[in-house]
Formats: sequence, C-alpha cells, structure tokens
Amino acid sequence: MRIVSLCPSLTELVFALGIGRELVACTKFCVHPARGVQKLKKVGGTKDPNLEAIQALRPDIVLMNDEENRREDYQELTEQGLNCYSTMPRTISETASMVRSIAAVLGRAEVGEELAVEIERRSVRVAEAAKDRDPVKFAYLIWMKPWMSVNKDTFAHALLSHAGGVNVFSGREERYPEVSLEELMEASPELILLCTEPFPFQSGHVVDLSVELGLPMDRILVADGELLSWHGARTPDGIDYADSLIRGLLGGAPSAE
Repeated sequence: MRIVSLCPSLTELVFALGIGRELVACTKFCVHPARGVQKLKKVGGTKDPNLEAIQALRPDIVLMNDEENRREDYQELTEQGLNCYSTMPRTISETASMVRSIAAVLGRAEVGEELAVEIERRSVRVAEAAKDRDPVKFAYLIWMKPWMSVNKDTFAHALLSHAGGVNVFSGREERYPEVSLEELMEASPELILLCTEPFPFQSGHVVDLSVELGLPMDRILVADGELLSWHGARTPDGIDYADSLIRGLLGGAPSAE
C-alpha cells in the first residue's frame, strides 16, 4: 500500500502501526518519528499541500484531519480520484475509535486494537483516580499577541478535564477564543498552562506572565503541546501527562493530595 499523510499525528500513527515503510510522502511538519520521516518526500504543509506532487505519487490512500487540513484540498484530491480518509477526534473515546478505523483501513486492525485498548485502559484508570480528588481550575493558552485559549470542543480540553481539570474558558463559543489578561485574572485559574504549540512558549514566558499578572511562577507551567494535542500513537502518554499536570506532579500545579 502507498500512503500519503497530511497530518503529523497520523504520520506518527502509521509508524506506530508498523507500516512506516508504506508511507511515500508526508508534510514538512511531520517530525515524528525523526529517523522514520527523515527520508520521506515532503509534499508541502498541512494547509498548503502540493496537490500535483501528491497526485503524481499515485497513493492508495491519503490520510487527512478535518482541522489540520483544508476542506478544499480534500475535495480536489477526491475529485482527482484519490482515496482520502479524514478524521477529527475530539475526545479520548473518539481517538480510540479513530485508531481502530485507520488501522482497519490500513490492514493493521490487530495492532490498532492493541493501541486503542491501551488508550481506553489508561482513560479508565485516570478517570477513576480523578473522582477522589478536588477539581483544579486551569487555563490553557496556545498563543500570545493576542492571547488565545481553548474551549470544551478541543482535544486538549478533553485530556485535562478527564483528569479532573476544569477549563475556565470551556464555555466560549469559539474553539480557540481570544482572551485578555484581565479576563484571565477574573477567571481565577489555579493553574495556567502555556502550550508549546502552535506558539512555542518557553520558560521565559512563564517569568514574563508571572510578573504581568502578579502571580507566583509555580502557578504557571509550560505544557507539552504534542502530548496534549496529537491524537493517536502518543495518546496513552498524553492521558498520563494530563493527569500529572492536574495532580501537580510536574512542578507548579496545585496538588489535591
């Protein structure tokens, strides 16, 4: 099978399913696994793929994501006769279902089932543990100038709330709402998470935000955006990572134990 992946997390998933050798191309943003994608042909970005190059590769399937990729690119590729398979999981259970469906399409149902079961196993364990703890109010910031957060219709929200977190901006209408620092202070989160993607937040931003808000630095953390937003192969670790953030095991977060 000849596979083209236009979503970084799906590229990683193909390798996790043991068929990385069947990938013929991916995007320039597909960076995991590093050695696996190094020699793959790059066909542009997630929002601006080279459709002619993809067509020339004559893939059996093109893996896409409803959010990462553009609808018009999906339509054009399908009109060219290519088999495009696009998914959009927003929750842990939807991610397990996505893994099963993609694995089945790629002829790796047994391996996909193992990964899906592991996702579900960790999900149950974390949810059970969260029942015995006080909830932790958090704000998850993905951009600055303007500051932007996430609402309840996002995968990061799903992971963190599953672990006992309460997203202070969950009720916003926009999936990625702009928020002011005044609104952030009024929401009174116990924990502020600065996500490493799409904006590359670093430790220096923690210091700056701490000074600007007048909050102690131990209430602000840089959070691994790949673990909290890449659904698929790293979701099991993402579930545990979200749990550690909410429980205060990674430094900075308030602990309910």
